[in-house]
Amino acid sequence: MLELDLQTATQASAPSEAQFRLWCEMGLRQRSADSEMTIRLVDEAEGRELNHTWRHKDYATNVLSFPADVPDEFLDIPLLGDLVICVPVVAREAAEQGKALDAHWAHLVIHGCLHLLGYDHIDDDEAREMEALEQELLSELGYPDPYADDELVGTPPTETPGKDHE
Repeated sequence: MLELDLQTATQASAPSEAQFRLWCEMGLRQRSADSEMTIRLVDEAEGRELNHTWRHKDYATNVLSFPADVPDEFLDIPLLGDLVICVPVVAREAAEQGKALDAHWAHLVIHGCLHLLGYDHIDDDEAREMEALEQELLSELGYPDPYADDELVGTPPTETPGKDHE
């Protein structure tokens, strides 16, 4: 079972909680244990501040993944971690890339969930594995391949604090 805490800290339009739940459950479906996570929807100012604080990058990025890094013996809950999604950046990227907005949202949420499970795309082999899983999950939801127009394999749509993907 998924315990999802959806926090909205922006006035920008975003998907429904039901959509986020569906996308998270798809991204986490290989995990058999219960999961607890937070998705915080932010504006560009908060997104920029968090990206600067955690990655030393002075711009708002689409998604930041914060995997829970607490030893199991200290937790009484199945805490997976947090995703922070900058709503205006997601909307702008979808428009710039000519992608359907809901497809881009689904991709970024699934991608972020995979980061919370420990997937990464630092090297090409990891990127191919993660992208193949994303493509499979998104296809099952009826969405197109998010990497179909990418020239480079491994171009990350999300950032994980502490890991420089650029």
